[in-house]
Amino acid sequence: MEKGPKQKGGPGMAGALAGVLGLCLLAAILLTGDGGRASEAAAPAMLTMPRLSAAASVDTEIGEQVIPLGRAVGIKLFSDGVLVVGLSPVETERGTQYPGRDCGLKAGDVITHINGEEVDTIEEIQEMVAQQQGEQLTIQAVRGQRQLQLTTAPVANSQGNYQLGVWLRDSMAGIGTVTFYDPETGVFAALGHGINDVDTAMLMPLESGAIMEATVSDVKKGVSGQPGELHGQFDLTRDLGTLYANTNLGIFGQLDQNELTQGLEPVEVADREQIHTGKATILSNIRGDKVEEFDIEITKLFLDGDGTRNLMVQVTDQELLETTGGIVQGMSGSPILQDGRLVGAVTHVLVSDPQRGYGILAENMIRQADSCRQAQMS
Repeated sequence: MEKGPKQKGGPGMAGALAGVLGLCLLAAILLTGDGGRASEAAAPAMLTMPRLSAAASVDTEIGEQVIPLGRAVGIKLFSDGVLVVGLSPVETERGTQYPGRDCGLKAGDVITHINGEEVDTIEEIQEMVAQQQGEQLTIQAVRGQRQLQLTTAPVANSQGNYQLGVWLRDSMAGIGTVTFYDPETGVFAALGHGINDVDTAMLMPLESGAIMEATVSDVKKGVSGQPGELHGQFDLTRDLGTLYANTNLGIFGQLDQNELTQGLEPVEVADREQIHTGKATILSNIRGDKVEEFDIEITKLFLDGDGTRNLMVQVTDQELLETTGGIVQGMSGSPILQDGRLVGAVTHVLVSDPQRGYGILAENMIRQADSCRQAQMS
């Protein structure tokens, strides 16, 4: 991908866990200074997210009726701080050295400040490392809920370039599906799970992000042991909406353009007591920009939890099975409808059986969207 100017905004990575795969297809398209890979350079303090505009009144809660979408979009995310995704040796004239590792940095740490100055991009860290010419650096970082302060000095490699022996990531991009839009507040929800770094599986700390118009160009069909995926294109230069939260229960933002919702009507959000096993449908965008409705069965309910696996679903629609093999990466966030109500969203696929997967309750996504929105407005 051609490098563009640094903007703040973006997506999550697919990651397998115990035979279950998250479905946000963030195809390791990294919006970094080296044109698409994690960059090597030389840690999180309190992480903040972008504040909502005053136009979105905090007094208005997400309603009992929302517009289910099922539209594939491009998603870009820029991190709050810079994520450490790996540690590496630096080959010097004095032998192999590990300044990053030896000072205590670990994969999953988020660098937020160096020598008291805030850093949000790989380029900022690279510039500070180059300027110090081997002088000691004070690094502030966050590890989980802990704030760290570490000291180290860059070392010159065999080419004379100063390095810390740390691989970093500050942004991600990919394709996912928007679940619903609330016309009362302008809030949208997508994915049904968070955007995690592909190397560390950490939830990416959000500084800013956006969704963009996308078209699905083709589908890699899923088979047992090899999950499929949607392939598509999106325009990084034109945003349809801005993100305000990246959480374990989905990503949430404000829709700035109404292109995704024209001609669509809201439906009631189902309470968990109204959901039952049996026939249901999903809305998915598996070709072009067309949203289609496909038949599924809700086979099991796990309604006591507040996580991302409240429903087990099985695809029964022959057209969808012939086209995709079932549930594929990129369909994360596809709305689940039953009895005319929005029940939830698809979140995971079983690696061993792409016809089956899991879904999150819509009410869990709405509660999370409201909670994050209230926090940003306070």
